[in-house]
Amino acid sequence: MKQKIVIRVILPRDKCRTKAMKLAARAHGVSSLAIDGDDDKLEVIGDGVDVTGLVICLRKEVGHAEIVLVEEVKDKPDDEKKPEEEGCSCHPPPYCYAPPPYPMVVCDEPGCSIM
Repeated sequence: MKQKIVIRVILPRDKCRTKAMKLAARAHGVSSLAIDGDDDKLEVIGDGVDVTGLVICLRKEVGHAEIVLVEEVKDKPDDEKKPEEEGCSCHPPPYCYAPPPYPMVVCDEPGCSIM
């Protein structure tokens, strides 16, 4: 079951933000992370993430952390996905073309370096 977890963490410095992101990224099952800069909320999306273990780890390493929200993330149903175009799904052949021929320059003057 894919779930979205929002954890409020006090992050006074950039070093704390980096540390919190690294800790959350190491947790088992995490697929994406984000930090809302205004409220210092860490948003974790993943499958089978141990929420309490993550919060305990954040409290030990970073500081105060509390669970704000845990909810299930539902995938879009097949009806809402884009319908594929009907007809041939063939790819067009690659474009191959020869470069235009360069004009041949002949110089009859003595000491000319163009051949």
